[in-house]
Amino acid sequence: MMLRSLSADFLKIRGKGIWLLIILAPLGVVAIEALNFGLRFDYLGKIYADDLWGGLIGETTMFVPISLYLGCTLVSSLIANVEHQLNSWKQLLALPISRTAVFSGKFTLSVLLLFVSCIVLSIGTIILGMSLGFGTHIPWKDLLTMGFFPFLATMPVLSLQLWLSLTFQNQTLPVSLGVLISLMSPFLMQLSEWFPLNWPIMALRSEHQLWFIGFGIGVGIIIMLIGLVHFNRKDVD
Repeated sequence: MMLRSLSADFLKIRGKGIWLLIILAPLGVVAIEALNFGLRFDYLGKIYADDLWGGLIGETTMFVPISLYLGCTLVSSLIANVEHQLNSWKQLLALPISRTAVFSGKFTLSVLLLFVSCIVLSIGTIILGMSLGFGTHIPWKDLLTMGFFPFLATMPVLSLQLWLSLTFQNQTLPVSLGVLISLMSPFLMQLSEWFPLNWPIMALRSEHQLWFIGFGIGVGIIIMLIGLVHFNRKDVD
């Protein structure tokens, strides 16, 4: 039943600009690094002379958490708005499909869309590195780590944003909260590494990467289940 809901959601987002966002957002990060290395290639080339690929990945990493938080916010809001704008919740929930399947389908869609965005980021970084002449000895492990470890650690924010976006027809609160989280995240590194908003960067830099990934997935599932229970009990206008 959840697969039916997921399939329907894929059809609903056609022509809504979500796929364009999923592709352009990571390419925007790659474009920033292309400009960064293009303008300061001599300087950065000296700093990262021993490991140019590592330098590129390290410079890109700084933008990954912010991009993920914004991605979680916008993807969740856009998916929820498909139903909000058409006032189609009553019609949707009147169909012979459970609320659990509806919520789970939208959560799965959000995860898959952001997963694709992470793939685009990794591929775009590879193309940029090769275009800059960094050679063909591509550090696949580091690239995949950069692309997916922070994403897994961001699950609590994705679950929270989807829950709020599906709950409130007016998207001001969830979007404002998401933007605030994104803007604040770089300044929270002085707090404990166990502060939830630091988990994505810790999933990249900490010696205990798997702990932060595990906590991200675990807390994300808990928040998702709480949101699911609320969604199942919520009256629909």
